[in-house]
Amino acid sequence: MNDEKNPFTWGPATGVGSLPGGDAREAARTATGSFEDFPFLAELPARGPGADMIGRTLGMLVEMYAHVEPSGWRVSDRPGRDTRRARSWLGEDLDALEEFTQGYEGALKVQVVGPWTLAAALELRGGEAALGDPGARRDLTGSLAEGLRDHLADLRKRIPGARIVLQLDEPSLTAVLRGHVRTASGYRTHRAVDRQAVESSLREVIAVHDGPVVVHSCAPDVPFALLRRAGAAGVSFDFSLLTERDEETIGEAVESGTRLLAGVVPSADAPLSDPGGSVMGVRTLWRRLGLNPGTLAESVVITPTCGLAGASPAYARAALAHCARAARSLADNPE
Repeated sequence: MNDEKNPFTWGPATGVGSLPGGDAREAARTATGSFEDFPFLAELPARGPGADMIGRTLGMLVEMYAHVEPSGWRVSDRPGRDTRRARSWLGEDLDALEEFTQGYEGALKVQVVGPWTLAAALELRGGEAALGDPGARRDLTGSLAEGLRDHLADLRKRIPGARIVLQLDEPSLTAVLRGHVRTASGYRTHRAVDRQAVESSLREVIAVHDGPVVVHSCAPDVPFALLRRAGAAGVSFDFSLLTERDEETIGEAVESGTRLLAGVVPSADAPLSDPGGSVMGVRTLWRRLGLNPGTLAESVVITPTCGLAGASPAYARAALAHCARAARSLADNPE
């Protein structure tokens, strides 16, 4: 399935983002070795603040800086130790990925936090989230877009044969849309953000990349239709959280060419069923929606349900290998 947003073949399976441990080379070896057709840039939050997904993305911002407070990340006037550490760890991860992708040509997924989850997590100087300040949200979105432009340019230089799929991590998006993000006091919640404003900021960040962009959320009630309107070429989600309400919008998304990155393999240590069993729900959904079984392999990418940072190293490796086997089962037996 190729269109303007999908000008190349996506791999059949990939990871979500985070892995356990703190060894960048071992993580890169795992992320590239598990998926020959769709490796990803791993995150290693166990190293500490700055290696987490929020800290890593804050380190990419242009002319905006942050430092760690007991309550989380807070805006700074200038880059300090926490910003330098975040940038250093990202550089270490990129060096390791570059080492293990010499000569690679194909899809490569990289992850950054999207503008709305970032706004919900970043505190302004007074301690409240940037989410509650429209001006701060606009500045944050613009800074993220500029930083992302630089990050993608660096990736293209390091791995020139890679065709980059950008993933925006937005686990807080549904809470932002529903007004469920708590204020600093914990007694109130921030007002729900207008859906058009949410869509506009996402569109601004998505437009930075000239290739496909995936939006990931492992929270319930992912807004599939909004993400599609904003320009997302794919949506990454926890398949077990789908409801009947989601099915109609998923059918519309698939028919419009949107890729589904279906999280079907548990992200915490758990017994792994046979690969065919892991994708049985995907096959069942396809039949229920009346979709052509022949489109399954080209419409669906198999992933864990969420990041694997909380898993044991042995399970993380087994889960990624299981994703690859489950994707082969889906391709070989779509019905």
